[in-house]
Amino acid sequence: MAYAGVHGWTDPCARNRFRPKDETQIRRRRAFQPSTHGHAGNIVLLRGQGFSLQEVAARLQVERVVVSKWENRFRREGIAGLDERPRSGRPPQVAQTTKASIPDEAVRPPKHLTRWSTRTMARTKGVSNATVHRLWRANDIKPHLTRTFKLSNDKDFKPEFRDVIGLYLNPPDKALAFCCDEKSQCQALERTQPGLPPGIGRVRAATRDYIRHGTLTLFAALHDLDGRIIRRTAQRHTHAEWLDFLKQIDREAQEGLSLHMIIANYSTRKHPKVKSWIKWRNRRHAKAHGAERIVLHFTPTSSSWMNLVERFFRELAEDAIRERSFTSIRDPEQAIENYLSERDENPKHYVWKAEGQEILAKIHLARAAMNQSPGFA
Repeated sequence: MAYAGVHGWTDPCARNRFRPKDETQIRRRRAFQPSTHGHAGNIVLLRGQGFSLQEVAARLQVERVVVSKWENRFRREGIAGLDERPRSGRPPQVAQTTKASIPDEAVRPPKHLTRWSTRTMARTKGVSNATVHRLWRANDIKPHLTRTFKLSNDKDFKPEFRDVIGLYLNPPDKALAFCCDEKSQCQALERTQPGLPPGIGRVRAATRDYIRHGTLTLFAALHDLDGRIIRRTAQRHTHAEWLDFLKQIDREAQEGLSLHMIIANYSTRKHPKVKSWIKWRNRRHAKAHGAERIVLHFTPTSSSWMNLVERFFRELAEDAIRERSFTSIRDPEQAIENYLSERDENPKHYVWKAEGQEILAKIHLARAAMNQSPGFA
């Protein structure tokens, strides 16, 4: 025989011979499958509109016997006849009250724990680990995951928020928009032993100890239009290095256009020397072209997520820095430049799509949830 045991087939082609060959066979299989209340209701409605048994069966892709079955039940019992009949099988082993309490209590850990695990809750409720896992998954509950967040307490949050989001969604004419920031503390870490590469059944591994060879700061300006990166590396990140970077952007950007820069609200950005140079540059540009050269848009405090260049910094860390071992401070600088040189050939354009009201609604919900949460020690 072609069928062998419960799971195996001696004939590799036998499995295909038992599959439905056409739509008719598929519909015949559906005739023996239980119908939902909505499916039965569609049958009754179509029959009430005057469609024949054959027409209803063709529309819903079932057999005529299914149409006749639900029509006869409706004639005999009315709406109640469209409900599913009790089926045979093993009675439930877990009480309904226990099933309801498992998802409900999953978000309220006991006093001596910061979170439930499937095993600790299974022991408390007297059920199996698989039961808890199944109920959590069905209700999309994941107490084992933790994310970070920070809500801004900036008194000027809404005006600055609308200013930055408005620049993304409706940039001005005859201007260029740049997302500017600095990635400080790019560490040159040398692992004490070579890492282990990933393989089948083995994840990448690296030694936990390392030798520190210093840090590096990357200044980056992400062009909002095409994704190009203007960059500069330095050993420090004071107002002097920031001013040098502003001058570099001014040199590399097209003359005659206003440069709208989205930046964080750091003290180095408001240093008197920085403000003095910007004022001088704007006065000179306005005299020649009738518009300011540099226009600053500050993101609210604790709102770096509004700056699209942060997305680039994350990809840079994951792709070029985090998994490597460096023997000197020059190594991460070269790795960054190699990564950006390759990226310049095919720049990645980040697009801001979320509307301002949508974001503000989420922030209000987060504040409400935070105010109601007792917090964790």
